[in-house]
Amino acid sequence: MSLPSRTRPRLILGICCLSVLIVGVDNTIVTIALPSMRSDLHASFTDLQWTVDAYQLVLGAFLLMAGAIADRWGRRRTLQIGLTIFSVASLLCGLAPSVGWLVGFRILQALGASMMNPVAMAIVAQAYPDPKKRAKAYGVWSGIYGLSMAIGPVIGGVLVGTAGWRSIFWTNVPIGIIAIVLCALFVSESRSPTPRKHDPVGQALVVITLLALTYAIIEGQSLGWASTEILALFVTVAVAATALVRWELRQAEPLIDPRFFASAPFAGGVVMSLVGMSGAGGYLWVMTFFLQDSKQMSPVAAGLFLLPVAVMVFLFAPVAGRLAAARGPRTPLVISGTAIAVSAALLTHLHQSAPAWILIISLVLFGLGFAMLNAPITSIAVAGMPAAQSGVASAMASTSRQVGQAIGVAVVGAIVIPGISNAAVGTSIAAASHPGWWTVAAAGGCVAVLAFLTTSRRAMNSAEAVTRNLAARKPVPVEAEASFVRRN
Repeated sequence: MSLPSRTRPRLILGICCLSVLIVGVDNTIVTIALPSMRSDLHASFTDLQWTVDAYQLVLGAFLLMAGAIADRWGRRRTLQIGLTIFSVASLLCGLAPSVGWLVGFRILQALGASMMNPVAMAIVAQAYPDPKKRAKAYGVWSGIYGLSMAIGPVIGGVLVGTAGWRSIFWTNVPIGIIAIVLCALFVSESRSPTPRKHDPVGQALVVITLLALTYAIIEGQSLGWASTEILALFVTVAVAATALVRWELRQAEPLIDPRFFASAPFAGGVVMSLVGMSGAGGYLWVMTFFLQDSKQMSPVAAGLFLLPVAVMVFLFAPVAGRLAAARGPRTPLVISGTAIAVSAALLTHLHQSAPAWILIISLVLFGLGFAMLNAPITSIAVAGMPAAQSGVASAMASTSRQVGQAIGVAVVGAIVIPGISNAAVGTSIAAASHPGWWTVAAAGGCVAVLAFLTTSRRAMNSAEAVTRNLAARKPVPVEAEASFVRRN
């Protein structure tokens, strides 16, 4: 279909934003439905952690590989396959007869989602060859992603309260179908002239490391932190992580190049993404149960009560991008970390009869912190790497966001659940949440501190050194790689 030259890039951006919208919403929409799922599926709090974390972990673990697959297979084709898998899995999630099936379908859903976001971003880059216009397009992209995550609980509350929790998954299906059709009509196929090689060993080690770590954190309380199973899992994490680093150092085109982490801005961006999104994931997880179980709000009322978060993201996410462009990432990241820390600190003495104004102030501050987080994290990660590696840096920041959310739900859940598992619902949730809020506050504080450390002159010097080293680096000889495999 022929379109004016000005219209086509905007339409392609809109189509790609549609794909990121449903993935972003799905990141958080499930949270507001967890109490209803617990009642309907007779699930435990641990089961509900896996409902969230199975999706986040798989999505984060496969994001990096999806870009390489799309470069080789074709970006439009990969995006359409991802949309198809995501839509079918969403339908199945809505039909899940038990929490076990739901977790399994969530994993399938995440596999589809992992083929959407990085691929759609590459398509946007293809549609906007001019760097300035591309930067504006990425700004729209980031704003849509942040807003989609913020409005997820609001939309979810309305859907759960009116049509039941299964409807939060079914609504993805028609949107996915529309996006698939629009891709076929308006998005041209593209491939990389020099596609990256697959790294299945590196990918497997990433999955093993993340899965073992999350399983140990979630199940540690029930199995016992000193139990054979949990200790074995932590040993597995250490062995797999060490093997990953050694393997990737020997690859000509590694999935994750450990040398990148010698750049303090890049490493700081990844860590701030992990820690910041951990705090955000933990905050929303605890707040959802407090509002619905302790305050006895309906899903609709709880979703609408979280509206200040969406409003603040809508208002301040664009400001974060402009601040990062004009003054560097330090200012918005310090604001982000401080706002998240204060929002959680306000709730460290939370009780069941807490006045609404305390909660609203906390939500407003949390929304401000969340709005200021996403754009500068990508900015600092990309600034800490050579221009040729900006795509990898951006993908690592995206991966860290997803993994961070999963770890946040796992850690905060592991801290809070023991306080409520053997007590009556109500006041116990408010009291049990106190250490969870302190954990979220600490995460926000870490972001603020790291923002200073990773934007110093010394930190920027480390980024320049990495740029020089990567430019001088020669591919590892085949003989050396073979020797390494034989020795290990």
